[in-house]
Amino acid sequence: MNFTHRVAVAADIPAISALMAHAIGALQGDFLTPAQVEASRAVMGLDTQLIADRTYLLVEAEDGRLAGCGGWSRRATLYGGDHSTALRDAALLDPARDAARIRAMYTDPDFTRRGVGRLVLSVCETAAREAGFARAEMMATLAGEPLYRACGYLPIERIETPGDVPVPMIRMGKDLG
Repeated sequence: MNFTHRVAVAADIPAISALMAHAIGALQGDFLTPAQVEASRAVMGLDTQLIADRTYLLVEAEDGRLAGCGGWSRRATLYGGDHSTALRDAALLDPARDAARIRAMYTDPDFTRRGVGRLVLSVCETAAREAGFARAEMMATLAGEPLYRACGYLPIERIETPGDVPVPMIRMGKDLG
């Protein structure tokens, strides 16, 4: 299947939010309990700063359907959406010493295992490299870990999100050289 990609704009936010909600519910269930899937919604989601920074992209199928999305950032926030304010830090990173952030990657369940995630990663890694970053990091879900490992990301640390129902996640990194 052929996919195209483009930079997301504010008008895309409703479609992005719908895709994220669908993907969280459909793709996390093999890795998390139902309570953890629901709890993950508190820390996952869209960070509109990525759209404002023009570093968030959409992947579209030939028929125009939204197949996936994801982005990268030169800001310190590692993960979390607009609603997870405790996780947000808009400070700019220094490419000479900091890792770029790979952020908010989601694939529509109808398009998994078709190269959508690899396309997002490739575009993001190239853009981060062109911005002077030598390394990228992300906070991965258990569902995303196999893809990220296959694309060269290695675990840095395993965490559990705070809250009544902790959600396991993995901070992962990759040299972009």
